[in-house]
Amino acid sequence: MAGDDETKPDDQTANDQNNRQPFLIGVAGGTASGKSSVCSKIMELLGQNKIDHHHRQVVILSLDSFYRVLSPEQKARALKGQFNFDHPDAFDNDLIISTLWDILEGKIVQLPVYDFVIHSRKEETVTVYPADVVLCEGILMFYAQEIRDMFQMKLFVDTDADTRLSRRVLRDICERGRDLESVLSQYIMFVKPAFEEFCLPTKKYADVIIPRGADNLVAINLIVQHIQDILNGGLNKKNNGCLEDYELTQNLQNTEPSSRPH
Repeated sequence: MAGDDETKPDDQTANDQNNRQPFLIGVAGGTASGKSSVCSKIMELLGQNKIDHHHRQVVILSLDSFYRVLSPEQKARALKGQFNFDHPDAFDNDLIISTLWDILEGKIVQLPVYDFVIHSRKEETVTVYPADVVLCEGILMFYAQEIRDMFQMKLFVDTDADTRLSRRVLRDICERGRDLESVLSQYIMFVKPAFEEFCLPTKKYADVIIPRGADNLVAINLIVQHIQDILNGGLNKKNNGCLEDYELTQNLQNTEPSSRPH
């Protein structure tokens, strides 16, 4: 029958989505450096915020979704501010890897939602639909090689320590119901040492370093242009969209002097 040979529009759309080869961009940097803000600004400049979630070409994943489920003893420590959430062992790398592979295969994925007030995963999940470009942001996004090697482009958001600390204090007090003493204690005991030991060394893996985070509109606009080329098919897909990476990196490096490690 003729009808058997016809592909329904919805089926064709689903097939097109499943055949996508997403371009994965990793975004790392210290706590409160502006990683989420950089990703949000990229989405805004690309006009993706105005598009329905089902049809967005660019989506954002956060490493915060992949905190491990804590044991009762670990949760008790976390409630007292005595658990190190900035250590590599705090994250479920197996789930991160399996999720990224599902994304690369064009599958719809369900992301866990972590509640930082009660230090536990919520029952609900967030649905992420197939997209052409996926921004993956998190403090230790480049720490594990198996995860790091999955990114075709790696960005490091480099913001000075004082700015990051002030942002973290305001965020944790206003959004997570913590007091100043516990925030500073956790920062000194866990956050700062973990940044210096685990996060800052991964800066060397970055293709592009973005000083001042979302305030650096010159750098962000260059990255947006690069992503737009990928979305428009302007880059050679066989080279994973990396034909202009060297030129992009040089342009960004010329926007301002490189900042020193904290």
